[in-house]
Amino acid sequence: MEFDFLGWPADEPTLRLDWRRFAYAGKFVMSNTGKAVARDDDLVGAVSFNADRTDDATGWLRYVTVREDYRGDGVGPRLCAFATDRLHERYGTVNIAVNNPFAYHALHKAGFGWTGDSTGLAELVLAHPALADGSTADADYRTGLRRYRDRDLSDEEAAFVAEKLDAGAPESREPPA
Repeated sequence: MEFDFLGWPADEPTLRLDWRRFAYAGKFVMSNTGKAVARDDDLVGAVSFNADRTDDATGWLRYVTVREDYRGDGVGPRLCAFATDRLHERYGTVNIAVNNPFAYHALHKAGFGWTGDSTGLAELVLAHPALADGSTADADYRTGLRRYRDRDLSDEEAAFVAEKLDAGAPESREPPA
């Protein structure tokens, strides 16, 4: 697997993704966000990012998508860790807002931690570096994950939340070189 940084928002990178294989495909055509990608011969994942509108020290991962046939293989967390490593060249903190338990868990693998905040869209806000120290990281992970139990979850999501609550916080991965 190879990871590539396509450019910062000012570079106006665009990316055309097949909407049948990638969620949020239309968001990557826009040129107002930076982009990074994962390739395994073909493109298998993409992430977009930009600066916080009010805090120059904070960057945001905006959209993350992994090709349908690569989901669950760890591409998302590794790609986000790669992009976050680059964003830390400019920003002290990198945030992302997630709307489902799969993304929540994957971003913890990439070294993010729940901030205790949520957006008006019911997304949980995660930050990198994680704000919790090692002694509270697992408790914070579980507290955030429990928030999903109050939602209308599919059977697959409900089983995932129950399994991950029992297992606790995943280990963070180092960004790929």
